[in-house]
Amino acid sequence: MKYSCLHTHTEFCDGNGTVEDFCQNAFEKGFVSLGFSAHAPLPKDIGTTSDWHLNADDVNIYIDAVNNAKEKWRGKLDVYLGLEVDFIRGCAGPSDNCWQKLGLDYIIGSVHRVPPLDKKNDWAKNPENKNKLLCIDGTREDFELIINKEFEGDSRALVEAYYNDLSAMCTAGGFDILGHADLIVKNNKNDIFFSTQSGWYKQCVYKLADTLAEKNNIIVEVNTGGLNRGSTTSLYPSDDILKIFMLKNIPVTINADAHSVEHLGGFYEKARVSLLASGYREYMLFNGKKNWTASVL
Repeated sequence: MKYSCLHTHTEFCDGNGTVEDFCQNAFEKGFVSLGFSAHAPLPKDIGTTSDWHLNADDVNIYIDAVNNAKEKWRGKLDVYLGLEVDFIRGCAGPSDNCWQKLGLDYIIGSVHRVPPLDKKNDWAKNPENKNKLLCIDGTREDFELIINKEFEGDSRALVEAYYNDLSAMCTAGGFDILGHADLIVKNNKNDIFFSTQSGWYKQCVYKLADTLAEKNNIIVEVNTGGLNRGSTTSLYPSDDILKIFMLKNIPVTINADAHSVEHLGGFYEKARVSLLASGYREYMLFNGKKNWTASVL
């Protein structure tokens, strides 16, 4: 299996290490390609700040750093320029022109934040609500607080909001890779808050799979980041979801969601075994804008 990673975070956002550090390490590990995907700056008008996104003032510096690496490593390692862009219902997403006009090689579309319980379906219409985005990628304590305080104890409503936003992002398009498709399970060890085997949860997954199948141009990443950082004991997405995606013929790639050079290639063998067990025989390797090649697992 050829090694590649398109989901990589350096010191430009919440990672450790420079662009050069990652390139050198990937080369030493025999990678065929490496893509950089800093967390894109959040729009200023949504009222939510973050210390783990690329600073808006540093976007051009980041682009220059990656483009310089492309030239330096040409012929030894294929280097690609990307961003991981957040979808925020009714406000922002990968399809926004501000990202499309940057000339990126690819975009990873992800959902890290959801609005609070929205019984009246008016969240995006009310500016006062825009500082209430809830990050589902935090600690277990924060996740439990979101369920109990913002979703009135209804974990199912939170999960459905997350998957609805994933499907809405896929429908809107503007990105190439779906990031960590079931990130919502990060703090749900042993199904403590909701059952991933329940009928309603599987319906959420099937709805997402149907949307992906209809779009037919989005690659799903098998993300080893939770394993790399010790925050999960399984891949994103889970083996159960991979089997559903396989039934829908949804293409996949393998990414480390690397936040340090040590993460590059981490748990790739586990990802390969899981994909084979789910029925996959090939995964996709990126060759440049909109250009993918199937490779044998």
